[in-house]
Amino acid sequence: MAKIVQVPARAVVAYGVNPTARFLLRIGITPNAVTIGGTVGVLIGSYFGALGHLFWGTWIVTACALTDVLDGTMARMRGQSGKFGALLDSSMDRIADAAVFGAVVYYMATQHNPYGGTIAALISLAAGQVVSYVKARAQSLGLNADVGIAERLERLVILGIGGLLGSAGLHWGLPAALWVLALLSMITVFQRLIAAARSDRANQAESKEPVA
Repeated sequence: MAKIVQVPARAVVAYGVNPTARFLLRIGITPNAVTIGGTVGVLIGSYFGALGHLFWGTWIVTACALTDVLDGTMARMRGQSGKFGALLDSSMDRIADAAVFGAVVYYMATQHNPYGGTIAALISLAAGQVVSYVKARAQSLGLNADVGIAERLERLVILGIGGLLGSAGLHWGLPAALWVLALLSMITVFQRLIAAARSDRANQAESKEPVA
């Protein structure tokens, strides 16, 4: 039986953004400028989504969220060694996520919480923050937790699909996507905790090995 290889959405998108990253660097745009610009775009898209303009809100947020891959690609191509860019990127991601899911919660509430979408959005928001926190905290402790079925880009893709379904008149589309997202986000939290625990055990085993 052929082995199925899981390709993260981030890897697929990164393959397509390389030419754009080279072009932006060539005209003098910095990775940090792209990070901030992308976050501003997500805030604008979230505003449209909160007002019920799901089609335009989804496309604006999706397009601007791709800068999460673009700025990292630019930084690698540029050979930046500073750490501030990584801190700025993580901070802007948290702001963008809060804006997106805050807008979804507001929109679901104005629609009288169809299919429990407001609850799913709140779970997705909380679980998404924990997903990012577990990885960051694990790295600060020297552990590896860089795994998960639904990382940030995958979560935004799922939410985007739900937004497009909702804009097409399928009122169950966005709530359904939110419930799927809530489940996958919680699974990702446990995946990262398990990976960190295994990494910790491996580090302890290495430290106990006798030195020749």
